[in-house]
Amino acid sequence: MNEIAHISKRAADFCEATQVPGFLAGIYHAGEQAVVAHGVANVATGAPMSEDTKFLFGSITKIMTTTLVLQQVERGTLDLDAPVVDYLPEFRLATPGAAEKIRVRHLVTHTSGIDADLFFPDAVGREALKIYLERLGRECGVLFEPGEYVSYSNGGMIVAGRLLEVVTGRPYHELLERDVFAAAGMASACTSAEQAILRSTAIGHFPDPTTGGIRPTGMFMLPQTWGPAGSTPIGTIEDLLAFGRVHLGDGLAPSGTRVLSARSVARMQSVTYDLSTPNTSPVGLGWLVRSLGGTTVLTMSGASPGGVAVLVVVPEHDLVFAAYGNDSRALALHDELLLWLAGLFGTVETPAYAPEAVDLQPYAGTYRSNQLRVDVRVVDGGLEEQVTYEPADEVQERIFTGFVGGSFTAPPLRYVPVGKDLFAPAGIPLQGLPSHYLVSYHGGAAYRCAGGRMTRRSSV
Repeated sequence: MNEIAHISKRAADFCEATQVPGFLAGIYHAGEQAVVAHGVANVATGAPMSEDTKFLFGSITKIMTTTLVLQQVERGTLDLDAPVVDYLPEFRLATPGAAEKIRVRHLVTHTSGIDADLFFPDAVGREALKIYLERLGRECGVLFEPGEYVSYSNGGMIVAGRLLEVVTGRPYHELLERDVFAAAGMASACTSAEQAILRSTAIGHFPDPTTGGIRPTGMFMLPQTWGPAGSTPIGTIEDLLAFGRVHLGDGLAPSGTRVLSARSVARMQSVTYDLSTPNTSPVGLGWLVRSLGGTTVLTMSGASPGGVAVLVVVPEHDLVFAAYGNDSRALALHDELLLWLAGLFGTVETPAYAPEAVDLQPYAGTYRSNQLRVDVRVVDGGLEEQVTYEPADEVQERIFTGFVGGSFTAPPLRYVPVGKDLFAPAGIPLQGLPSHYLVSYHGGAAYRCAGGRMTRRSSV
């Protein structure tokens, strides 16, 4: 398989140049499949990265949660257009009357507006999602009206996970293991560190500014309360390839087991909302739906403490790609390989941005979301942004700082206008700039969007 040879070489070159400890990648294309491994899974032990090394799926789990939701839609136990409170009467938010407006589909399309992106209550066991929901109702409100905007939503997916528990009577992780892992033929996948430790499992790493090297993470996974958003599922590249093949079009696992109907697969891949800005991908049900080289490409990345995974499905060309790097800098290699794969099937246009002269004053102000503050001011013909993490309590601070590898202190960043309500980092080449570097403003600068996540203008 020619594709895997290129991926293997690029992984080796990238890891050598960046000190990323290890990388895994696999590709299924038109009946052929191959997996490659490079480097080490854990610098503390020196354990090698092997083709069957496990890793945390991170937010790729959101596609699995959405798959579970669509299974229940097929069985008639859920209606995507019904209010969530019809099935989950105890669902509340701190903004009065907001929860009652949210429909099931809003949870899996990142359009619910739930303001809980950095909300990390800690709980374990079968009651974890119930506890999350109870605290959500007391501590988190909404950023916008349901369906008004897209804002990547961990909270929405976690509410969907609790919804699944209530309508099925089974814990989320049992549903995931039975109706996704087992059904799709994900033979090595599991949902706990206790199970993962029985086989080779990679851990994440962070750059160490004091030594110039890298250090292993001090936190393996996020709390169980984040299970449906991606905190706990673990598996191999082959597991992700098997799951991806379910979404190539017919909903069948490689074994022939039906996981979803072809109609449900098509519904998940159809664009439901497009913010129409280059820094936010159109969304289907669960999937981010991109057009590259004239081809529809379904993607989802998954961050874990010190690691990053990606799953890509290209139905038109019968292709699935999955990768994992145990250092978040591997995201750059994921982006490169995705564009390279898309380029095999058509010309991928390189975005070109150029500075523009606009009135900057309307964008200046303070923007907030859950535990995050962004102060924007006009400086030297551009915008300067200062991002500040404002933890709600000591437990959430401990979890978040463990996830990012240390105390969160971001220096001010400068941005230049490159389009209507669109800004790019100052001082770096604009040709071919990855879209996730861009910042956009919406609703007359009532909202700021970075990394697909909204913050709302605040008076304080």
